[in-house]
Amino acid sequence: MSKNSSRRDFITRSAATGASTAATLTGAPAENASAAHIAPLKTANTTKYTSICPYCAVGCSVNIHTLGDKARNVRSAIVHIEGDPESPINRGTLCPKGASLEEFVQSDRRLTKVRYRAPGAREWTDLSWEEAFGKMAARIKASRDAGFEEKDAEGRTVNRLENVAMIGGCTDTNEINYLLGKFRFGLGILAYENQSRL
Repeated sequence: MSKNSSRRDFITRSAATGASTAATLTGAPAENASAAHIAPLKTANTTKYTSICPYCAVGCSVNIHTLGDKARNVRSAIVHIEGDPESPINRGTLCPKGASLEEFVQSDRRLTKVRYRAPGAREWTDLSWEEAFGKMAARIKASRDAGFEEKDAEGRTVNRLENVAMIGGCTDTNEINYLLGKFRFGLGILAYENQSRL
């Protein structure tokens, strides 16, 4: 196209190119025959579940596609996670954190056991869950016994614990956040940070 072409010339050429392309695609048997060799989508033959992204308080809806459901001796596996286009909240879009949900769920780097590093030690060691729960309970009790304040300086009942802080994660479920809230209030912990902020 020359530099002196008018807008009318551009539109005429674009329309002619579009019409010839459409005629070629719809009328050429070679194109239709090659379409049979196109690989199916990775979501073909999957079961779709609708869920909510766990990262923040927006509540974006996601579609989770799994294989191996309802079959004997088969463990289901997540094949794909995408935004739900029918959701009025996110209309099928996800932020970068939400788009990485599949990697979060299926990461080979995800910890599956308790790791512990003793004070002053350089190496991490594996602990059993029973041993880890025992250590946590003993330390929480010792901290609460040392810092629990039943009454303030003016004699008012406050029942608070200011020497312990608690932090929650963005991928905690509503049920976990509910239990963390009960745990926190039961101990009298004031310093609590979480994206859900119970």
